[in-house]
Amino acid sequence: QLQLVESGGGLVHTGGSLTLSCAISGFSVDGLTTGWFRQRSGKEREGVASISRKGTEDYPDSVRGRFTISRDVAKKMVYLQMNNLKPEDTAVYYCAADVTRNYLFISRRADDFAFWGQGTQVTVSS
Repeated sequence: QLQLVESGGGLVHTGGSLTLSCAISGFSVDGLTTGWFRQRSGKEREGVASISRKGTEDYPDSVRGRFTISRDVAKKMVYLQMNNLKPEDTAVYYCAADVTRNYLFISRRADDFAFWGQGTQVTVSS
């Protein structure tokens, strides 16, 4: 059973940085497309970063240049480095993964991911 566990959320001031971690068990990381999503209060869940099996990354304009997704296959970890955080980045952040045979597949659509972590709160104070 593929399981995801996030950690690393917390409270940070505007302009600060946080690194979120996602520990993956039950499957090899290099066989997964993985992503980070967030859900702000009253909003739909949105994808903020995704990485294909090949290692291609994708970001929306709202976080490009500030957020970086990475993975460590040996440690079975996926990370989200968040820099220059803004109050509008406040949300519950989720790690997501899907098993795919397509080496190039990448997505920021929540419907494309079958496995989810429990979420970790990130709060950015102004």
